Amino acid sequence: MFTANSRYAGLGTYTVTLDDGRTVTATNLPVSQRGPVLGYHPRIEGDRLDLLAARYLKDPTAFWRLCDANTSFSPDALAARPLIGIPPAGKT
Repeated sequence: MFTANSRYAGLGTYTVTLDDGRTVTATNLPVSQRGPVLGYHPRIEGDRLDLLAARYLKDPTAFWRLCDANTSFSPDALAARPLIGIPPAGKT
């Protein structure tokens, strides 16, 4: 269901029954893995997290690692910050 480098890979799922009787499968939420940052990127208009992840982490799908390094569960909230902490590359 998720790619191997997804923040949701391996987290497991659970089933929920909705009010109308339908059952749906949901994914467990990840626990933020805040770690050290190597430095900060001063955000400018037009910066996109996938492009920053490609530049600094060598993987555009690892934008969620930028979120974790900045304790931001939402990419939209992180995109509004003036400085974005950059974690070490290579860890997934």
